[in-house]
Amino acid sequence: MGVSRVPGWIEDYAMIGDMQTAALVGRDGSIDWACLPDFDSSACFAALLGDDQNGSWCLRPADGEPRADRRHYRGETLVLEQEWDTETGSVRVIDFMPPRGGAPHIVRIVEGLRGTVRMSTSMRIRFDYGHVVPWVHRSGTELVAIAGPDAIWLSSPIFLQGHNFTHDATFAVTEGQRVPFVMTWHPSQVEESDHLDAEKALSRTERFWEKWVDQCTYDGPYREAVVRSLITLKGLTYRPTGGIVAAPTTSLPEEIGGVRNWDYRYCWLRDATITLEALIRSGYTDEARDWREWLVRSVAGEPQLMQIMYGIRGERRLTEWEAEWLPGYEDSSPVRIGNAAVGQYQLDVYGEVMDVLHLARRSGIRGGDYLWGLQRSLVNYLEWCWDEPDEGLWEVRGPRQHFVHSKVMAWVAADRAVRSIEEFGKEGPIERWKALRDTIHAEVCEYGYDPQRNTFTQYYGSKELDAALLLIPEVGFLPYDDPRVVGTIEAVREDLMVDGFVLRYRTDLENSADQLPGDEGAFLACSFWMANALLSIGRQDEAKELFERLLALRNDVGLLAEEWDPGAGRQVGNFPQAFSHVPLVTTALNLADRQGGWRAE
Repeated sequence: MGVSRVPGWIEDYAMIGDMQTAALVGRDGSIDWACLPDFDSSACFAALLGDDQNGSWCLRPADGEPRADRRHYRGETLVLEQEWDTETGSVRVIDFMPPRGGAPHIVRIVEGLRGTVRMSTSMRIRFDYGHVVPWVHRSGTELVAIAGPDAIWLSSPIFLQGHNFTHDATFAVTEGQRVPFVMTWHPSQVEESDHLDAEKALSRTERFWEKWVDQCTYDGPYREAVVRSLITLKGLTYRPTGGIVAAPTTSLPEEIGGVRNWDYRYCWLRDATITLEALIRSGYTDEARDWREWLVRSVAGEPQLMQIMYGIRGERRLTEWEAEWLPGYEDSSPVRIGNAAVGQYQLDVYGEVMDVLHLARRSGIRGGDYLWGLQRSLVNYLEWCWDEPDEGLWEVRGPRQHFVHSKVMAWVAADRAVRSIEEFGKEGPIERWKALRDTIHAEVCEYGYDPQRNTFTQYYGSKELDAALLLIPEVGFLPYDDPRVVGTIEAVREDLMVDGFVLRYRTDLENSADQLPGDEGAFLACSFWMANALLSIGRQDEAKELFERLLALRNDVGLLAEEWDPGAGRQVGNFPQAFSHVPLVTTALNLADRQGGWRAE
């Protein structure tokens, strides 16, 4: 286990988590990414963005092939099992993070399955994203690593020997024997670790997930994929607030070796409605309510100050900086911490907030009267700003434009305000808001539509397309059988599909909206949108074929990153990605119902 080991492919990893943070475990038994105590904390294992010297914890057979022969989640849980067959026997490593009561724990149990296997473990703790080497000492039988505010305690019957800023050990495990390792994070001023019984924690963790999955109301043909996606979504939820992070990682590249590397450990408003829909339709009303409540708390305040994303607790300042000591995943630099897109102006978020609150109200999720006051203030502000250019859904870092999707979502905001009055008896200037809705609709149809090509365009005056145009009928702006909608679906399919998957937009054009160097993979959420669009215009066989092709991209434990690189045949972008798994769920539900456009009723 020398220092030359580098991370595997993105799909070589599986996620474990405790609903406050997560860790990524490779097929070679190495934990290469873990931020403690929370999703947005600094990483103590950051080899994913560098190498072992940036922090990792490897546990696997000392001899033979490092990659596990088999791995899977234990049933419908977030408990990972990996198995190796060696010349002398077989062994299993069980990895999980118990749902948190106090301190966060990473638990690893080595189980002998057959014969005797010599095992090896090597732990390199590096706080502050692989930058800080801790002071390590022993407290009784436990190993303690301390630096600044962080402390990690390791409890195990195996004695790890320290050398060269690493602690490692070799030991033998025989058939039927189980050897536990419990790693616990504490603030450095805490002088004693929480003592966790690994076997009892395993039983509690399994029961938690089994009970949670029992709430799922979906029992269709894609249940395995849907349940795994819902478990992943739950694992990406910050339990204390209900916020759902886009991914537990930062700076996994959209192009290997490129600069499109972003921090996704935050919560985006663009995900709001589809996330709420997926949770409600799958039977998870409590999680939907918690997500709604996180959103309302986060956006509270003056409407002109509403952001496109927030921290897991609702934080607004997500300052972006670069960890220059990390070379990046497969030399994809820079490694970014924080996200400067938080300061962008995106008109679509007003529509997302209005839509999610309307959907919650329609679904019976009650809220206080103050919610309508919030909605009124948003629409009142929108009346003054809807005709301004913005950076758009995809957070382009080029000039602001009049993006069609943004204008459509402004229409959504006005429409949901009007419908709240009509359907729920809310008070408001309905005639004024109807006029606003009609004005936005007319402008989009005049300036955002190309009659010669029979398609809507990315922004006013543009000849380019955008996969977000597939959402025009989904939000109810036009019906799916409108010739302009069908034409747009066909145009996106012809122009933005590469090797059977959908790009967000073209990045290989001189006048590309984002004006960033390099390229990116096919965006998986957009590909699911296409499957749903095809289903909704009556092309069920094509929709099913595309959906099943997307399912085949999942790794062996059912996880998806943000994008797929058709040329390299591998997943790229942050991992696992909520924005991929949520539309997987909704498209599966739509296929099962043999209908689309559920939220546009």
